[in-house]
Amino acid sequence: MVMWVFGYGSLIWKAGFHFDERVVGFIKDYRRVFYQGSTDHRGTPKYPGRTVTLEPAQGEICWGVAYKISKKEDQEIALTYLEVREKQYDKKEYVDLYTDLNAKTPAITGVMVYIASPDKKVNVNYLGPASFEDIARQIIHAEGPSGPNRDYLFQLEKALLQIGCQDNHVIDLANEVRRILSEKH
Repeated sequence: MVMWVFGYGSLIWKAGFHFDERVVGFIKDYRRVFYQGSTDHRGTPKYPGRTVTLEPAQGEICWGVAYKISKKEDQEIALTYLEVREKQYDKKEYVDLYTDLNAKTPAITGVMVYIASPDKKVNVNYLGPASFEDIARQIIHAEGPSGPNRDYLFQLEKALLQIGCQDNHVIDLANEVRRILSEKH
């Protein structure tokens, strides 16, 4: 059995595990949002950063990359790694990946994706929606073991553009962070 993993955040530019193939594509009826608090990578428990999660959004699409992992040993290593890396994401879904906007059938089915749900009982780090400026300011000030939260945002913006995706939510947020930072100097 082949395993596929979909990345829509930092997995796009940093898989961290061995894979056999990387496919650029999108999933349907989800949108990428900066609603998940990061207390272990891009922030601290005292000052959480913000990372992306998916929320259901009828008719929308979310671009990212899918990684194919064929060997059983590579799958086990990847799963062990991802369970630690994505531990603040409480849900695993299996979705269809499309590579063509006009396709009626998916290119790959049963692609695993980690999602941070809005259920505060199981996902204590869920931050949810906030004003654009508040999210930007939180990203500017947060820093964790993996570095400044703003680096995550800028790397995501760059990685999405490199795969040919223009995600307005990410671009607008990155521009807002740059605007606020430019006012400080």
